[in-house]
Amino acid sequence: MDKILPHNLDSERIVLGSIMSDINAWAEINPILTTEMFYDTFHQEVYASIVDLTKRGKAPDLVLLSETCKGDTDKLMKLVDISGMFSIDFVDHSYNVQEKYVRRKLWQIGTQLSSDVFSPKETNDLLYSLQSDLSNFTQEVNRSDIATIGEAIKSVYRQIEGNLKGDYLTGTDTGFKQINKASGGLQKSDLIIIAGETSQGKTSLALSILETGAKTGEGVAVYSLEMKKEQLTARILSMNTGVPSNQILFSKLEDEYLEILDSGVQKVEKLPIYFDDNSTSSIDKIISSIRQMKTKYDISGAVIDYLQILNVNQRTQNKEQAMGDVARRLKNLAKELDIWVIALSQLNRDSNNPVPNLNRLRDSGQIAEAADIVMFVYRPEVYNRYYPAPFANADTKGTAMIDIAKGRNIGLLKFICQFDAKTTHFTELGDHIPEYAEETPF
Repeated sequence: MDKILPHNLDSERIVLGSIMSDINAWAEINPILTTEMFYDTFHQEVYASIVDLTKRGKAPDLVLLSETCKGDTDKLMKLVDISGMFSIDFVDHSYNVQEKYVRRKLWQIGTQLSSDVFSPKETNDLLYSLQSDLSNFTQEVNRSDIATIGEAIKSVYRQIEGNLKGDYLTGTDTGFKQINKASGGLQKSDLIIIAGETSQGKTSLALSILETGAKTGEGVAVYSLEMKKEQLTARILSMNTGVPSNQILFSKLEDEYLEILDSGVQKVEKLPIYFDDNSTSSIDKIISSIRQMKTKYDISGAVIDYLQILNVNQRTQNKEQAMGDVARRLKNLAKELDIWVIALSQLNRDSNNPVPNLNRLRDSGQIAEAADIVMFVYRPEVYNRYYPAPFANADTKGTAMIDIAKGRNIGLLKFICQFDAKTTHFTELGDHIPEYAEETPF
């Protein structure tokens, strides 16, 4: 005989009846419950209608909810019965509904796992799937993070006090004074998109930024779908030694270069930079790995190179929707774990005008919508062209333009920086750093 899964229909009725009877009950119940947590399908329908009404600014009382019954007398009578199920202990009943849902969900996960262990699936896939299910389910249950405006004001004033002391760097150092001045560094919970055409230096710019942050003690996880950890490490060594990464990997180095390389190794070997080449086959595995990195190493950020070649589930989505979904998942992950996430993105080619713009983000404009910052890298030297205004007279040889085309909290900014093609290293231009900024942070 099949077991009856844990549930308590009376608690569910009391929760719904209390919302219908007490206008203040919804505010306390909403952070605790979701529609899926109700066991009875009719109760799920009622709660979904309550959510819809409150989103439209209407009170979820019996009269408005009865309109959703659409002439179904049985449902209407059930709704009337529920409307009388009020209790001052509705919060306790809400947690009771949630607790029963947790037990049902654990049973579901356990049942699936007991079936999967006899399947031909790889063990690593089973572990990642289990961890992902548990993480998503835990996030759903523990989704409340409520703070008063008074608490938020205290946080703002702590930041103001730091600014007055000259501690304007409230996030991870990027290595670029212009970005640090505008943003206070890479801020936790932010999704940063670095975009450009092929061979413009997206990966190198991301490595330059994360290396600077790591040297200040900020832990960073790196996921590349194009390069192995050895190739990425060779680039970081190249930035610190001047020895080209291709020579480090593929040439017989002279003794002089070996000494230089040994010196560079000492600068970076203890940096908190972490790789997980085994978790780059899909967005699900990357997200699961980032969670592990946060738990084990308390990372401040993660870099993903790059969005368009991620393996995503497109069975019910087109490419644009899939990329938008990935961007939103990464943004939500950044908020949940309190880290920043840098994701690299390709641009659609435009041979007539290669200057980057938001309309050219490949596959999805939804990427820009989810991002807090969209940063373009442009090297006109590659195209034998000049910079656009206001940098039309700037030297293009060995330089690049960084263009923050979207800055949700920092405004817009363009500046010219140095690019060493031999070591693929982006650095500040020098004492005179031309820049162009728009003040409005929207």
